[in-house]
Amino acid sequence: MSGMVRLCLILGLLIAAALALAILMGETAFTGAQYGAAFGDPTSGPAEVLWQVRAARAVCVLVVGAALGLAGAVMQGLLRNPLADPGVLGVSATGALGAALAIVLGAAIVPGLIEISALTGAALAGGLLIVASRAMRAPEALILFGVALSSFAGAATALIFNLSPSPIAQAEVMSWLLGSVQNRSWIDVAWVTPALIVAAVFAVLSGQGLRMLTLGDEGAASSGLNMGRLRAFALIAAALATGAAVAAAGVIGFVGLAAPHLVRAAVRGDAKRILAPSALAGGLMLVVADLLARLTPTDQELKLGVFTALIGAPLFALIAWRAAREWRL
Repeated sequence: MSGMVRLCLILGLLIAAALALAILMGETAFTGAQYGAAFGDPTSGPAEVLWQVRAARAVCVLVVGAALGLAGAVMQGLLRNPLADPGVLGVSATGALGAALAIVLGAAIVPGLIEISALTGAALAGGLLIVASRAMRAPEALILFGVALSSFAGAATALIFNLSPSPIAQAEVMSWLLGSVQNRSWIDVAWVTPALIVAAVFAVLSGQGLRMLTLGDEGAASSGLNMGRLRAFALIAAALATGAAVAAAGVIGFVGLAAPHLVRAAVRGDAKRILAPSALAGGLMLVVADLLARLTPTDQELKLGVFTALIGAPLFALIAWRAAREWRL
């Protein structure tokens, strides 16, 4: 059994345990009789809470985390930058812009339209990045273009928020920007899962190219790698995964940045073998973070994006410190 397969099995077992806890635990504690009713009578109230509310939310947050982890691994491999994440190229910001515009225009009354708007915004960013990558060969140039795109989308979202005449719409936009999986259902899972599957296919197709990129652009090109196709496939994978995550849960940072770092040592930095473990690690991180956010005793439930930033920044600082020590050695 290879190290990557063993790592994926361990992460899978941890995810199963985290999902079980996320389903069984919540703000309202169940009695033994209520758990018995939930497992024995699918039409009972406890069963409705466990399988239609908690389970749907847990699976949704798992898929969102997996999408962010996969996108982060692809971005770090493509840009050869350990600080790259799904937001560095502006995909998250443009997805949020699409959702914010739909909310302010009253599209919330049409089921699924906000999600489609977020996916459309992310797809637009992906298309612009693919076009830009054909003219900007250097990773640094593409990063700068992405930063500019992210800044523009962020400013446009702020403008929409500022000019919105409805306080309710402003509150909805702010909630979206903070990131949350509250009140998510199996319908939301159905929204994000197909996009993640397609993104995973493109990520796998670009995996060997990402591995060859560790030789540098010239070395990879001299070995016969089609750089244009690699960039297109990698950007499609990252844009689809990030857009699906934003569509389902709003803007959630840090997961795509940290998940690849948690598993990088186990796969020895292999840009291809890190894809699946990164997706699993991202899903595990977000399931645990959502469970902790739900169980934290506060008057209002903490937004998931805020919670991941609060617990994620110190964790990433620790990872960076350990990496710096290894570099010095």
